[in-house]
Amino acid sequence: MADKKTPQQLAQESPAAVLDYLQTSRQGLTAQQAAARLKKYGPNQIVKSSHQSQLKIFLKNFVSLMAILLWVGGIIAFLAQMPELGIAIWAVNVINGVFSYWQEHAAQKATTSLMKMLPTFVRVRRSGQLEQIAVEELVPGDIFELQAGDAISADALVLEANSLQVDQSALTGESVPESKQSTYKPGEGEFAEANILYAGTTVGAGTGLAVALATGMQTEFGHIADLTQTQSQTVSPLTQELNRLTQQLSLVAILIGVAFFFLAIWVVHYPLAQSFIFALGMIVAFIPEGLLPTVTLSLAQGVTRMAKKHALVKDLNSVETLGETTVICSDKTGTLTQNQMTVNHIWLPFREFQVTGQGYEVNGQVKYRGQPVQLAQQPELQKLLTIAALDNDTRVEAPQTKQSQPKLLGTPTEAAMVIMAQKAGLDPDELTQRYPRVKELTFDSQRKRMSTLNRLPDGSLRICVKGSLGDTLDCCNRILDHTGIRQLTQRDQDRAHKAESDYAQSGLRTLAVAYRDIPADQVPADIDSLNVANTEKDLILVGQAAMADPPRPEIKAAVKKCHDAAIRIIMVTGDSPMVAQNIAAQIGIVSSKQARVITGKELAQMSTADLQAAFQQELIFARVAPEQKYKIVDTLQQMGEIVASTGDGVNDAPALKKANIGVAMGITGTDVAKDAADMILTDDNFASIVAAIQEGRTVYNNIQKFLTYILNSNVAEAVPSILFLLSRGMIPLPLTVMQILTIDLGTDMLPALGLGSEQAEPGLMHLPPRSRKAHLLTKDVLWRAFAWYGLMGSLVSTAGYFFVNYQYGWPQVALAASGSHYVTATTMTLAAVVFCQIANVMNCRTQSASVFALGLFSNYKINVGILAEFLILLILMYVPLLRGVFQTGALNWADWIFLVCIPLPVFLIEELRKAIVRRQKGLK
Repeated sequence: MADKKTPQQLAQESPAAVLDYLQTSRQGLTAQQAAARLKKYGPNQIVKSSHQSQLKIFLKNFVSLMAILLWVGGIIAFLAQMPELGIAIWAVNVINGVFSYWQEHAAQKATTSLMKMLPTFVRVRRSGQLEQIAVEELVPGDIFELQAGDAISADALVLEANSLQVDQSALTGESVPESKQSTYKPGEGEFAEANILYAGTTVGAGTGLAVALATGMQTEFGHIADLTQTQSQTVSPLTQELNRLTQQLSLVAILIGVAFFFLAIWVVHYPLAQSFIFALGMIVAFIPEGLLPTVTLSLAQGVTRMAKKHALVKDLNSVETLGETTVICSDKTGTLTQNQMTVNHIWLPFREFQVTGQGYEVNGQVKYRGQPVQLAQQPELQKLLTIAALDNDTRVEAPQTKQSQPKLLGTPTEAAMVIMAQKAGLDPDELTQRYPRVKELTFDSQRKRMSTLNRLPDGSLRICVKGSLGDTLDCCNRILDHTGIRQLTQRDQDRAHKAESDYAQSGLRTLAVAYRDIPADQVPADIDSLNVANTEKDLILVGQAAMADPPRPEIKAAVKKCHDAAIRIIMVTGDSPMVAQNIAAQIGIVSSKQARVITGKELAQMSTADLQAAFQQELIFARVAPEQKYKIVDTLQQMGEIVASTGDGVNDAPALKKANIGVAMGITGTDVAKDAADMILTDDNFASIVAAIQEGRTVYNNIQKFLTYILNSNVAEAVPSILFLLSRGMIPLPLTVMQILTIDLGTDMLPALGLGSEQAEPGLMHLPPRSRKAHLLTKDVLWRAFAWYGLMGSLVSTAGYFFVNYQYGWPQVALAASGSHYVTATTMTLAAVVFCQIANVMNCRTQSASVFALGLFSNYKINVGILAEFLILLILMYVPLLRGVFQTGALNWADWIFLVCIPLPVFLIEELRKAIVRRQKGLK
């Protein structure tokens, strides 16, 4: 094996030449040869690329820009001779980092791929003896046997095939099983060679013998997995935005600190060292210590809510990325469709029947003109259904529980025929016993037919045939209609072909059904003498069954919601152009069946500029290869789109990894796809994506809400210091730095987390995705945080400070600068800010809608947060140990009356403003 040949090259050589090339024989390798090759090629397994160590993953949570800012803030606090403050800030950073690691580690643990796609054991020939070995021990040159239900463990050449059909949907996206044979036939599209098997696919029906050509990472499966593992992860938009926000807030804090430094020197005439300490304290005060844990916990809450909606998110930042999504590149088979072939029309030469229900369950009926048929009155239909059930190697096991799916033992096409017969009331098992099979003429891709010979009660044989219409008609010279059996005419053939064409235009594929009886006295003694040539002739055409892989029931509504939200859906599939076009039009992805379809061959020849130009119109991609999906996603990203790529097969993995967010199917998805994805749908329901997108948008809006909430208290925290400076120190600091930190990390934190779980505002999914140029810190957020909420909080808290001093004789007596009166005054300022924040957290629940529309107390987390911040305030006031640390004291009854009167007016004033805004915008 000096010159390395690909499976595609070997497919075109004779089996003998391939065996010679592999230095093996039909007797298989010897134990010594197998051992030597195992040492040379390594185990037959997918080797995952080395991931970051858990230590690196843990440490990354402490080196984001916001985390670095908090580390620096702690250092500044120590330099400013405030060790308690420094320790508190660092504690926040540590707690947040540990929580972020725990949340992401738990999600990763729940979705870790163990590469279970390859089977555990395989049956091989070693020195002419059949042995069962672990799949990891399979090597190139091994001869192995296959039967229905086997997962194929290596790329291999078919040596023998008996009705061998292989489900390659995990690799190609094609829902129709591929027929395999021992002779070369190129086929259409990727991985379509008739005599080549690929690792990761499954035997749907039949038996076979094959020789392994490539194992492990050298298989096509391995190449795709390697491409997936080496693809770098894209930085989420939220991470980029939080970095930008950190830079903005850092700049603001530093500028304020510098300003206060010079003001302290020039206005108050503080000494240089004291001014520096004062400025450092203000920088620490304006660093939003609570922002990072609040964002992290809000995203974690989003992850939890998504999990309840069947969307498992592996990375916290992916939650918000969904809300930004502008394009979804979706696979068809198993994602938009059920991956369950279903017959929905039966054509007879004189009548057409409808078949209701979908999937592999007997959940419908065969109807004529809307009424269930009585087979006793429809003998021609009964004959077609009986033949379809007899000429069949597939069985469908009913689901064991309400949550489980039917189990398919065979091929989807034959399963559709079985279910069709059952819907009409026939029992395939009972038919098989009544008309036992004596021989089978297996399906092959050349004649495109399958036949069985079944013995009738009178001793005669019935030849049951199904296959493509054209190839079946070639064997027919008669037809069965309502008058009985008569000669087949050209007009009959034209009508049959027209029906087939009409079904194809609707995305349906057909199977023709025919038969012939051999009288008992003409049945040969040697049944084996009956072959294709002397059996599949002079047949009687009965009719056709039209079938399709139906769309999921909820898909159409989900697609509409995406369009309402200005999210574009692009179908990217390995299936045929006609089927893809019809499904896309049927579920509303494209507006008509005239939408442009680009095949894999066309895509391969298109430049990036050509592809970008093509994206200006409705597009469908069909017959595409894995690397081409990657190209599609990459081109869209170059156009500035935020791309979500969905899929379940190995072929989807590179695009899943490249996309801004990859969405894999949890039930039908391959391990490689799950490993590459950012999010896994545990119910394989496309509609769950829409719910996740809404959740992502809600999370982003909620981040803005609690950003508004957190920042507005900074104004109330800064104004006392400004008063101190402008009065040249005549007004003592109404709020200490430790009390400011109490607000940022204590009383504000829990209500802010409640905002993170706020429900979506009405109409959210009727808005387009936010622009990538939009930012968390918008003018509207700044205006409401600083100029509106912050202004009200500043006025109220300052009034509270002077109210306490008034009780102690001010203005006749100078404002207290120390002692118990000063402690009480600063405590009152702190308490007034907290009580303002009680109203503001309710105000921040909506941006323009009335809080009463959501329900005043509907968010129990906010209710708990308000109660918690009140209890924290009481603890700081009345626990002696904490009173010394935070410089707080007890308030009298007059102070409490003042505080209790704060929230309601602040809340109602904001409700009035929102009502004015809604009227100006014409909103209800």
